[in-house]
Amino acid sequence: MTNGLPVTYWPGADVLTNGFFIGSDSNGLSQAHGIFDELYTYDYPVDADTVFGTYWYSEIWYYGNPDNKANIASAPSQPTITPYFNAVTGSGYLIQTGTNSSSCITSSNVWMTNVVVATASNGTMNVTFTISGGSEGTLYDVFGNSLLDFSSTTNAPWAWMGQGYHCTTYLLTNLPTVATFLILGKPLDSDSDGLTDAYENLVSKTNPHNWDTDGDGMADGWEVLFGTNPRNLDESAQTGWRANFTYDPAGWLRQLTGGRIETFSLDHEGNVQQSQ
Repeated sequence: MTNGLPVTYWPGADVLTNGFFIGSDSNGLSQAHGIFDELYTYDYPVDADTVFGTYWYSEIWYYGNPDNKANIASAPSQPTITPYFNAVTGSGYLIQTGTNSSSCITSSNVWMTNVVVATASNGTMNVTFTISGGSEGTLYDVFGNSLLDFSSTTNAPWAWMGQGYHCTTYLLTNLPTVATFLILGKPLDSDSDGLTDAYENLVSKTNPHNWDTDGDGMADGWEVLFGTNPRNLDESAQTGWRANFTYDPAGWLRQLTGGRIETFSLDHEGNVQQSQ
């Protein structure tokens, strides 16, 4: 801001997990049309005078030379082949009850500690635990199952319970008393399909190294969001209307098929020119 008080902005959890994007959103869909040059980052709030001084120093080089190529050149976008996003995110069933910053441990590993099990009045089980290890600002998935099963079978999938931070204590209620197993998952997403490797191995039973397990042109993460089966190419038996998305090698949406077929033509910046 060049006028008024400075603005302090702390990145939220999604930014810290998914990364920081300049010029478009994380999916590459909403794109800015303009020039980005002389990018600076600071690890402290910048006052208005510093922002204005930096802007003033940079602008004279452009206004002083109107034939500068940077003033008139286009900037075609080169998005990734498989845009990254988080298909499953949020607190889920986790209830935060406190933090443990005094004895917080940072580690490349992450684990549960301070586990307390109690029987609720309705006969179910409550579990309180603290996420230890890990890194600051990183969300870790919590999965639950009544069977200790790590196979690829779809008969005993784990349930996604929510995401939490390290050095934080959480409560899970209404758990079955017969058997309850809890496990933590890291945010690694090897194929950038929006599902973590842990989620694909435990819950969806999809291939964590293939963004489109069933090969239908829709990323596994989008299928989870839309309620289709990411392991089944032929979903004609499912109720409701289903859409297939076809992308070119650069990652741009080229065709949408389903109840009707739409084919898209794009310009060099990825803007839709027409559909047929």
